[in-house]
Amino acid sequence: MIKKLSFLLFATLLSGFMWAQEPAGDRPQRTPEEEAMKQTMRLFRELGIRDSVRFDTIYRMHLKYAKFRQKGLTRAENMQRMIAIQEELKQLLTPAEYERFMNHPAEQPRHPRGAGVLSPTRPVQPTDSLRATQR
Repeated sequence: MIKKLSFLLFATLLSGFMWAQEPAGDRPQRTPEEEAMKQTMRLFRELGIRDSVRFDTIYRMHLKYAKFRQKGLTRAENMQRMIAIQEELKQLLTPAEYERFMNHPAEQPRHPRGAGVLSPTRPVQPTDSLRATQR
């Protein structure tokens, strides 16, 4: 009786977990306008630009490339698109802003907790047993 009850409880929990998760392919995609606005806002926030005329110009540039991206590009076409974006940004931004844009540190990937990744800012201290073997 206990085995049947535990199996029923396990099956119920398992089916609940399956229904609770959303399918990966049903996530709504952003429109080109939303994508262009997000990219433009991020660029202006990172560089500290406050000029509304430049905002409109850069937004239109991002919108053009966001619409182009929707066409299902190959890897080579996507690389050409990214190079074209950088070339246009070089013309639209001041040299100092473009330099900050190009040297902006990329976001570091997150590591799950306890994955054994050592922090580069904290040196590893040898344990007492390791010190005893080194002497």
